[in-house]
Amino acid sequence: MINQNTLNILNGQAMYNYFQKTDFLKQEIMIPFNEAMCYGNTSKDLFSDEFVEIRSNVHHVTPSQYTEIAILPLQPLFSKNFTNIALWFDADMFCQINLITILAWLDKNEYKGKIVLHLVGENFEPEEHFNLEANGYYELYNQVLIHKTSPDFFVPPPLKKGIELYLHYLNNDSDLMTYIEMNRNVSEKELVYALIENFKDYGLGDTQYLEIIKGHHKTNHNI
Repeated sequence: MINQNTLNILNGQAMYNYFQKTDFLKQEIMIPFNEAMCYGNTSKDLFSDEFVEIRSNVHHVTPSQYTEIAILPLQPLFSKNFTNIALWFDADMFCQINLITILAWLDKNEYKGKIVLHLVGENFEPEEHFNLEANGYYELYNQVLIHKTSPDFFVPPPLKKGIELYLHYLNNDSDLMTYIEMNRNVSEKELVYALIENFKDYGLGDTQYLEIIKGHHKTNHNI
C-alpha cells in the first residue's frame, strides 16, 4: 500500500529514475526536482510565473517547456498536505543550492510537518540524515541566491560548504575558473570532462560547464 503521508523529493531525474529502477522507496510517493539552482538568476517569488520566466531563460527553453520539466513534477508538493517530507540530496554544491530552494518554499508556505534530509553518495546510497524544521530557509534563500551574501545560518552542516562554493565559483580567482584559464587551449569537450572529474564538490554537469567555459573565454579573450 502506497504511503500517502510522506512525500519524497529527489534531486533530479537521474536519481528518480534510479530509485524507480531499483524499487527503492517503491511504496512511497517520489517526485524529482529537475533544476540547477546554482546556475543563473532566480526570483524571490518561488515557482511563480516570474520564477518560471527567469529560470527558463537561464536554461534556454520556453516557459512552457520549463514548466513541464521542472514545475509539473512538483505538483504533489504544491497541492497536497503531507505530514512528512523526505529530501534526498547529495552533499555537493549543485544539490545543496537546490535543497535551499525547496526548504525556502516549505518555510515560506509555513510547512509544520516533519522534514528529514537524507544525504546520498555517488551511487545514490544514503549516507547520513538530518531532522530539519522549515524555519529560516526563505531568508537564507534570499541572502544567498538573490543577494549573493554569506549567511551566519548553516543547518544542516553540508550547506556551509555548498554555499561557500556557490558564492565564489564564478569569480576569476576561484579554483574552477583558474583551472579553466590554465587549460584554455584544451578542447571544450575534453575540458568539460576534466572539470566533471576534478571538481566533484561542485556537482555541475556538462551543460553548465560548457556555458561557463564559453562565458569565460568570451569575457577574457574576446572570442
